[in-house]
Formats: sequence, C-alpha cells, structure tokens
Amino acid sequence: MTTLTVEERLLNKLEEIAQRFDQIEGQMNDPETARSATRLVELAKERGRLEHLVAPYRQYQKVDHQIRDAKAIADDSVQDAELRDMAREEIHQLSPQRDQIMERIKSALVTSEDMAYDSVIMEIRAGTGGAEAALFAGNLLDMYLRYAEKLGFKNEVLDASESEMGGFREVILNLKGPGVYSVFGYESGGHRVQRVPETEAQGRIHTSAATVAVLPEPEEVDIDIKPDEVIENVSRAGGPGGQNVNKVASAIRLEHIPTGIVVSMRDERSQHKNRAKAWRILKLRVFEKYQAEKKAERDKQRSLMVGSGDRSQRIRTYNYPQNRVTDHRIGLDLYSLDRIMMGDLDELVESLQTFDREQRLKNLDI
Repeated sequence: MTTLTVEERLLNKLEEIAQRFDQIEGQMNDPETARSATRLVELAKERGRLEHLVAPYRQYQKVDHQIRDAKAIADDSVQDAELRDMAREEIHQLSPQRDQIMERIKSALVTSEDMAYDSVIMEIRAGTGGAEAALFAGNLLDMYLRYAEKLGFKNEVLDASESEMGGFREVILNLKGPGVYSVFGYESGGHRVQRVPETEAQGRIHTSAATVAVLPEPEEVDIDIKPDEVIENVSRAGGPGGQNVNKVASAIRLEHIPTGIVVSMRDERSQHKNRAKAWRILKLRVFEKYQAEKKAERDKQRSLMVGSGDRSQRIRTYNYPQNRVTDHRIGLDLYSLDRIMMGDLDELVESLQTFDREQRLKNLDI
C-alpha cells in the first residue's frame, strides 16, 4: 500500500472541499432552495467559510496545470530546442509561484477554525492583589474595549461586579466581528502587573494579577440542557442601582447539576434579561466542558494553545516602571506598555498569530 505524502493528502482534502463548494453553489442556484430563506442563509455562510480555501486552490490548480504542460514540452525530445528552452524558463518562473500559493493555502487551512468564530465571550477576573488586582482587571477591560473599537468589533458587557475602590472583581463581555476569535483567542490565561499602586505611600512596586478566559461562541450552541438539570435561584441584585435594584428580585443564579457549573447574572434590572443572559453563558460553558477532550486533542497539536481558556498559565507581564510588556509564550518584550494599554495591540497580536501559524504548520496533520 502506497503512503501518501502530506502534500498529496492536503491536495485530496482541498479537492473534497472544492467539490463541496461546487455542491453548495448548485444548491443555492436551485429554485427549490431559494424558497427557504433560512436554508439559503445557512448555505451562504458555509460557502463563505470554504471560499478562502477554494479560491487559492483553484489558482494553484491553474498554475500547476501550466507547469505540467510546460514540463511535457521540455521533456519531449521531438520538440524544437528553442521551444523546449522556453518551456524550461516557464517552469522556472511558475514553480516559485505555485509554492507560494501552497503556503498561503496551508496558512489559511490552519487558521480557518479560529476564523470561523465571529463571537466570543470574554471573562476578566481580579486575581491576587486585592484592590490593585481589581483596578488592573478594569485596565484590561479598557484595553480590550479600545482595541475592539479600533478593529470595528461590537461589544456588550453582559455582567460586571465592581470593586469598592474602583475596577472590577469580575467582568463578562461579548465581542462580535469577523474573525474576532483569531484576534482575542490569544488572551486566555494569567496576566500579571508590576507597578506602584496609587495607595502605596512608600513608592514600592507591587505585583498583582488578573485572569482572562476567552470562549468562542458558536452561532448555535449544540447542547441540550434539560430544565430539571438546572437549579435556578432568584434574588435581589446587590450594589449600586437605586431602589429598584434593592427591592426587585432580578438577579439570577443557575447551577447545572451534572457538571457543577454555576452562572450568576445581576447586571440588568430585568429578571427576564438576566435569565436570558445567564442561560446563554451556561449553555456555552457546558458546551465547552463537553468539548474538553476534543479541545485537548486539538491543543496537543499546538504549542501555543490559542484560546485554551487555561487560567493557570501565566501568559503575560505588564511592567509599568519599565514601560514593558512581556509575552512569556513567545519570549517577546515590547517597550510600549503605554500604547498597549491604550488599545494598540497590533504588534503583540500579530507576533502571536505569526508564531502560532508557524507551529500549526509544523504540526499540520491532514
């Protein structure tokens, strides 16, 4: 039995994708399909996800066909010598072009999973460091919101627990936009800050921390949670908000019995809105838990583990006295902390994306 090379397996995979793409286009042109707006939208979305692979694959096929034709002429001793020389020159010019297209295809293939998610749930929690940690969590929130706004992503704060001295004990927000997970998926993990707190009279540098988890949010969470598997508690929402918050029972707490996952939502004055948000996050967290084995196997192929949601991994240090940000996963030091905290994360994110793409290409398994 002949063993196929990685590139041969890749080309077979691309051919399957191209055939599915053509099948979708045929279905979209079918008058029967056109009668169902829902089905048409589903097909259009799938077509869009495949097009970024099919377009360069078709280009690759065209160039490869030209090289094969030229090679046939160059190897044909019956042909005129000048024509054979011209064919060899064409091969010399087209071969690097074909290789470049293949590299683009590989890059698109290994990042397609992350690009497919246009919505993420981000959780920021204050860690060790007391009030300073809560302030840092607030700084991270501002940084992410500024960067999201810069990239044109929509944002919605789903829940927030403010600290008495400012900042946040916990914030849950939703970020939406094309490929948003491929940008913010690198933020999962522990973030450490080193700076002199405003309350520090001696001018000593303190170290505190916050954790971030980024969960990709599928358009439809494929998880069925039975009502009898969830315990719901309703209570008054504490904290600021006036008499309505104190007198009306609007805070929702959901506990999923099989997994022990608990979600509390108290941000809205409306019990109905809090319940809807709580169920949305509960479904997402249960879905993520049940996908743990699949995620572990996927992450095994990556050294960076983008979006793994591992809070215990310290990924970054923000050193204010040195105006330095260090990303420990790739050993990157950037002396532009002031700009980064204002939402200028481009260089940092692009460095992570480049490193991650290279690691995935090394581990590409078709």
